[in-house]
Amino acid sequence: MIDKIIEYDKQLFLFLNNLGSPTWDWLWLIITDELTFIPLYAVLLFLLYKKFGLKALLLFIVIIVVMITFTDQITNVFKRGFGRPRPCRAEGIMEYTRFIAVRCGLYGFFSGHAANSMAAAVFAGLILKPYYKNLIFILLFWSVIVAYSRIYVGVHYPVDILCGWTFGALTGFGFYKLSLYLIKQYVG
Repeated sequence: MIDKIIEYDKQLFLFLNNLGSPTWDWLWLIITDELTFIPLYAVLLFLLYKKFGLKALLLFIVIIVVMITFTDQITNVFKRGFGRPRPCRAEGIMEYTRFIAVRCGLYGFFSGHAANSMAAAVFAGLILKPYYKNLIFILLFWSVIVAYSRIYVGVHYPVDILCGWTFGALTGFGFYKLSLYLIKQYVG
């Protein structure tokens, strides 16, 4: 059963990865870059400040830093623990991969980009939902685009993305609940 899932994962990866073309490579390289979305994060922080005030914003920043650090570190534990080579390093796959990323790390299970973007989307979307009802859907769509960029550039399989999203969603929800408790306790 697991072998079939892995084989389907590889086939789906090759299909999705090879949909790309040199015409659009520049765009997906920008999307996959970690620094590209700093303006989005700044807007989200501004919205948090606008709705909750400075004291709450400072608490949110601490919570967000801990959340992203948590997702990054757990992602690294899973990558090293499973030791699944990225498509750009896997024999029988790398020869057929459109690899355009800047680098190819050793292991890819699961995607840190997918986990971090989903955690941020769920966290910010839920915190701001009473004020901006559709923001969560925009942020979830953004997370999908960021995650797909990892397939496009040739560094993650679809299952890496799905597991990253799942972990990120659970993390974002958990830190959302934690922030509600802390805001109630310390900000009032």
